[in-house]
Amino acid sequence: MSETPDALAARACLPAEFLYLRDAFPRDRWASTLDETAAFWLQMHASFRGHQDLMDGLISQWRATGDAAALHRQLIPALQSFLQHLDGHHRIESGQYFPMMRRIEPKIGAGIDLLDRDHDAIHETLEAMFRDGLAFHQAVTGGAPDTADKANRLSDLIDGNARPLLRHLEDEEDIVIPLIQLRGLGEAG
Repeated sequence: MSETPDALAARACLPAEFLYLRDAFPRDRWASTLDETAAFWLQMHASFRGHQDLMDGLISQWRATGDAAALHRQLIPALQSFLQHLDGHHRIESGQYFPMMRRIEPKIGAGIDLLDRDHDAIHETLEAMFRDGLAFHQAVTGGAPDTADKANRLSDLIDGNARPLLRHLEDEEDIVIPLIQLRGLGEAG
């Protein structure tokens, strides 16, 4: 089954029909005073980008040194935090914010649906990262001979997740931040 052009793994940008709110409130205006919820949303996304950067740096350092024990000491706690926060964030968005946003701005419903599908795709990756992280942890703590293979598998998965995750964060911001700023969330209460 081939992916549609708007599938997260294949998408280079949002379809134009989802950008009308961003066109009315472009990114260059986001530095001005933002609604508290919009500002918090951007802070959360900055945190996820920071977690991804941290993990990327740890993996690069490991690939240069080959020290699996050092990678384990630093990456596993970072990965746990990343997985927990991103999963919780997506659950709140999909369960609370997205339904509210559909009511406030029905025209953007297809864009919200796209973001929800992104969450499903990302969640599959998060589950795989958890499994591979656990396998790496068990290999290190058990002194397994395939520890380097487990580290490579986890590292490759984290590397592969970076582009789709960053694409999703940017696309979600392009829909959500202007919607919050221009329409507010209080009307859906």
